[in-house]
Amino acid sequence: MIAAAAALTIGCSPKKSVEEKLAELNAWNAAFGEFAMNRLMQLEDSPEAQQEFLDSASAAYLEYNMAALNENLDNEVGVVALKEVYNDLDEEEMLDVLGKLTAPLDFQDSLFVAGLKTSVESRVNTAEGKMFTDFEVDGVKFSDFVGKGKYVLVDFWASWCGPCRREIPNIKSVYEEFQGDDFDVLSVAVWDKLEDTQKAIEEEQLPWNQILQANTIPTDIYGIQGIPHIILFGPDGTILKRGLRGEDIHDAVEEALNR
Repeated sequence: MIAAAAALTIGCSPKKSVEEKLAELNAWNAAFGEFAMNRLMQLEDSPEAQQEFLDSASAAYLEYNMAALNENLDNEVGVVALKEVYNDLDEEEMLDVLGKLTAPLDFQDSLFVAGLKTSVESRVNTAEGKMFTDFEVDGVKFSDFVGKGKYVLVDFWASWCGPCRREIPNIKSVYEEFQGDDFDVLSVAVWDKLEDTQKAIEEEQLPWNQILQANTIPTDIYGIQGIPHIILFGPDGTILKRGLRGEDIHDAVEEALNR
């Protein structure tokens, strides 16, 4: 069913108006979302089956909306489809799409597309292999911690972010195993209130360095659209790995330290 659904495309008939194509896209996405949610609930007793279905469903959703995007780069349907898939595209794919997009944009969509371009450019400038970009928050510089001769695992997070809090045990485990002359951890609080961050630090008993109230400063620089975003920096400040989660955090640090 998923494969069959994904095989459908938007706007294959030249007789369809933009309004008809848009209605079809929205209807398909809504119906597929409801179908996927119901199926996940049916599989709630089997996490492995849930994950397998989720992977297939995500791929089908991406395929369908990418088809809609590529077929409608000159109209509103393409912009709406882009909003559904942009988080799944890498920098090269995003630049390709943005370079081809000729759809007329209203004010809000202009802001959206401009924001995407800025974010992609930021990620390109801070990709793996590039040198870190410094920033300062209330007199505290990122370079006070990064580029000082240690490998540094940096966690961009917020107190309200559930996935951020769930990664803390993984970061703690790495910190306890590797912290020393060659390795350290730094948390950078973004998009958060100072008192909420401080409360979470106390609740989680975080023993490493913190940069507080960074808000959008580092997320704009590093093109971070979602948190947690965990980056491993080399001793000289080179960006070694981006977007680390779960076991990949330990594996990346262990590999970097050759242990």
